[in-house]
Amino acid sequence: MIKYLEEKDDFNKLIKEKNYLVDFYADWCGPCQMMGKLLEKIDYVDILKVNTDQFSDLAIKYGVMSIPTLIYFENGEIKNQSIGFVDESKIKEMIE
Repeated sequence: MIKYLEEKDDFNKLIKEKNYLVDFYADWCGPCQMMGKLLEKIDYVDILKVNTDQFSDLAIKYGVMSIPTLIYFENGEIKNQSIGFVDESKIKEMIE
């Protein structure tokens, strides 16, 4: 399931409720668009998309310097992270 972050205040609540693969992205970013197409096919992990143009403070908080950046949160804690476009095998690796 893909969910788009709508309110900044929801972020901490969401990542503590369940495990999320968080996709920090921007609409204008080509690699982000490619990553988005790949993430749409994935059904074994919940995905939370965070637009860095809307939520730059969250991007800064989590040290996002390049996009796309994927951060896997387990029980509200960072478990794994990757920067740039990655393939599905890397995503599976991140969440195991």
